[in-house]
Amino acid sequence: MNPLVILLIGMIVVVGGILVLRLHAFLALILGALIVAALTPRDAIYREGVNADSLRVVQVSNKGDGVALLRVGKKQSVVPGRVHVLRDDPMGGPPLTVLDAELDEVGKAGGLTAVTLHDGGAQVILQPGDRVIHHTQIIAANDEANEPIGNRVADGFGKTAVSIGILIAMAAIIGKCLLESGAAERIVVAVQSLLGEPRTPIAFLISGFTLGVPVFFDTVFYLLMPLGKAMRLRTGRNYVLYILCIVAGATMAHSLVPPTPGPLFVAAELGVDVGAMMLAGLGLGLCTVTAGYVYAKWANRRWDIPLRASAELTASELDAMAHRDPATLPPLGLSLLPIVLPVVLIAGATILKLMAKNFDAEWAANLLPTMDVIGNKNIALVIAAVVSLWLLGRQKHIPPAQLSKSVQVALESGGVIILVTAAGGAFGHVLKQTGIAGYLADMLNGSTSAWLLLPLAFGITTLVRIAQGSATVAMITAVGVVAPLAAAAPLGFHPVYLALAIGCGSKPISWMNDSGFWIIGRMSGMTEGETLKTASTMMALMGVVGLIVTMIAAWLLPMA
Repeated sequence: MNPLVILLIGMIVVVGGILVLRLHAFLALILGALIVAALTPRDAIYREGVNADSLRVVQVSNKGDGVALLRVGKKQSVVPGRVHVLRDDPMGGPPLTVLDAELDEVGKAGGLTAVTLHDGGAQVILQPGDRVIHHTQIIAANDEANEPIGNRVADGFGKTAVSIGILIAMAAIIGKCLLESGAAERIVVAVQSLLGEPRTPIAFLISGFTLGVPVFFDTVFYLLMPLGKAMRLRTGRNYVLYILCIVAGATMAHSLVPPTPGPLFVAAELGVDVGAMMLAGLGLGLCTVTAGYVYAKWANRRWDIPLRASAELTASELDAMAHRDPATLPPLGLSLLPIVLPVVLIAGATILKLMAKNFDAEWAANLLPTMDVIGNKNIALVIAAVVSLWLLGRQKHIPPAQLSKSVQVALESGGVIILVTAAGGAFGHVLKQTGIAGYLADMLNGSTSAWLLLPLAFGITTLVRIAQGSATVAMITAVGVVAPLAAAAPLGFHPVYLALAIGCGSKPISWMNDSGFWIIGRMSGMTEGETLKTASTMMALMGVVGLIVTMIAAWLLPMA
């Protein structure tokens, strides 16, 4: 069966399951994965396994010395020893084994790996386009093709859970502790005090983005929206501006900066270092939230939406919040620590590696062994979670034995996110096995194909977002299609740009099938029409601006 047809069937099952059958995203993704796995022929699975591990010959020495240059992908390696030389079957079947030979690596040349092959002592002359694969990898590809459907789905599920499970669980704990300890509110109050009341919208923008790194969007909105209402009561104006600034900051962090599940999963699938994704997401986030702020200012002048009653806060509660004594909140430094610490540790390890490699900084090389440990993404988030628990216990005078209740609540919410994300990984895993990468890569050719991947990734993510509502599910689904394409040929730019394009594609368009749409509308008191023309339009604008900035950055600073 054509891999594009299998892809479409799988996406219809996932999107239809969520929209029509009202299935939980976890069940819809697992069902889609099982159906895709059942429709994928054995030959396609074998071919994809071979393609993933084989190294393509791009150039052959004209000196007659038998040296060939191989392109080695990010997740590939040259393994000396007994290898198979493969050539594509002109009839479209599995790759054909031309011969067996012994491979020796002889050096590097222009980003390629130089090798020689010998068969019984005789030199083997390769051709451009040939592929070389170790004999054990051929066996592994064959074994994978013979795996039952359930095992293949479970394999993709397990690999994803391994890569993101600890991170999401720790982020959930951090977020819960920030809310219960009052640390999140302290950050908002501090930024507002620093900027002054006239710049309160910017305070909401910065606070929303900062809190959106470890805390999920809906939680950030639940936290900040009462503060926005309180400010509206205090100032009597700028209600639309307050709402949109909260949305702008929180929603962009949700899609661009790990450890939130979407960008975390996308980075892992594309082989992007988490530290690099953090730094790039923060940089792009600055551009997108600026665009959001400009739109928010314009919308605030155009539409005067009143403060309406809503169920979650009474008038007395709003008044109390508007006049809360900041002295009851924890110190700013301690409040920021659980957020800043993992960013510093993870990004610090990445920066030290770059300095040691590119600038021969001896001090950086000496620090690397320690930073490689504490800057590991899992360990850094565990350290931050421990700090956040200590902060909660200190602020609320809760003994360590009673902190388990907060941990339990956090893990209950985080566990659902882990399951949905891992199910998305299973869906992406079996999609790769269909050979969709090779099929779509054939539709794109030359150096242009890599640049087309950025708007293509944006478009796929946007279509899935519009169809089923969830930004995270849209990112998870889209990267399952895009990641194999990125691995099929040299991009010409760092894959972090592809991850950013996917993140930006998850912004258009929030409408009635998005839970966030209803959260924004109901908590703010806006009607559906008001929410569409304000928050939804702004998010779409930020996504498009993000794609444009990403493409310009990939062109000016490819970091290939």
